Amino acid sequence: MMKEDKDSKNHVSWCWKQKRGIKLEEPNDNLCNVYFKKAKSSLNILESAIEKSEIDWITTTAYYARYFAFYALLQKCGIKSEIHDCTISLMHFLFVKEDLIEEHFYTELLLAKELRVDTQYYVTEEIDLNKLKEDSGTARSFVLRMEEVAEALTEKQVKIIRNKLKANKECRYNIKQ
Repeated sequence: MMKEDKDSKNHVSWCWKQKRGIKLEEPNDNLCNVYFKKAKSSLNILESAIEKSEIDWITTTAYYARYFAFYALLQKCGIKSEIHDCTISLMHFLFVKEDLIEEHFYTELLLAKELRVDTQYYVTEEIDLNKLKEDSGTARSFVLRMEEVAEALTEKQVKIIRNKLKANKECRYNIKQ
């Protein structure tokens, strides 16, 4: 097992223990659609932030467009996670490792989160606005890719995803005993 695979599995196990960590619920297409609408709303605000060169809002809305789009996919599978790092780990553990989402989308979401946190909490250096605009330009293709995955996801794949997550939870409990 590669180090990253082991790390994402361990982090997902940690997330099960957290109050607002991972929970299994019923798959919900309605919530999936609501989160895709939130992602598209973020994309609309992103365009306005780019026009006005609002760096903080460019990073924030670019991140949330991606986050909401992936969270929509989790809702389709009946998975809830209120901790962003846990949600992002789920992307790698359940979708990238199963070849349902390409790894570069996972990396893109991680980097977008880092950039949002950096601009929000650590104002240390000037950010290259042109580079920021380029990076945020991939948010739209990220959202579209998550929609494609959601539309193509079969009931059988949802069961496999849920079972993998349940097995991770059960493994965590068996270790504690």
